[in-house]
Amino acid sequence: MIETVAHWIEAGGPIVVILGVLSLYSIALVILKLIQFWGLLSGRRDREAALDAWKRGDRVEAKKLLANARSPISRVFAAAMDCLSERWDPATLREEIERRANEQIETLGRHLRTLEVLAVVSPLMGLLGTVLGMIESFQQLELAGGSANAAILAAGIWQALLTTAMGLIVAIPAAVAANLLGARLDRAGHAIEDAVTRLYIADRARGA
Repeated sequence: MIETVAHWIEAGGPIVVILGVLSLYSIALVILKLIQFWGLLSGRRDREAALDAWKRGDRVEAKKLLANARSPISRVFAAAMDCLSERWDPATLREEIERRANEQIETLGRHLRTLEVLAVVSPLMGLLGTVLGMIESFQQLELAGGSANAAILAAGIWQALLTTAMGLIVAIPAAVAANLLGARLDRAGHAIEDAVTRLYIADRARGA
């Protein structure tokens, strides 16, 4: 295995080394984001129970249910309860909750753009390596002159295509991870908006 990797590095040149480093970086980012997104949409049952308590007028119980909230959705929901308890004016309250929601979304979305960039750049780097490898192969073929044969050309071609394969190996997981995590982040954003809106409506209905 080690000999195979060493052979690939020797055959692909610096492009393969760079793509290998990008691959490790991409894997590390995906693992980091998976850990960060673990339980992102959790806590719905506690939020529903807190909302029911809020509707009954038991604000102490409602806040208690979300006192140890870990989900970003629940944290924003709890912040909205605090602001409502302090009787903030509606305009200021909405701005503050929007600020807190954006802060949570920005934190969660950090490095997703990096994965998207890796998904775009890696195939291009692989293609660059292939083009450079093909240029070198045809130079060798030209230098070989009359003694040129298919084996020389075939060896050069597979070495050149190696970088394209490496680029795709890096790009495909990065693109899949960026899209799936991005979709999950969008769901979290919608969940925050839905939870806070329901709380506003419940509080307004009770005060009416």
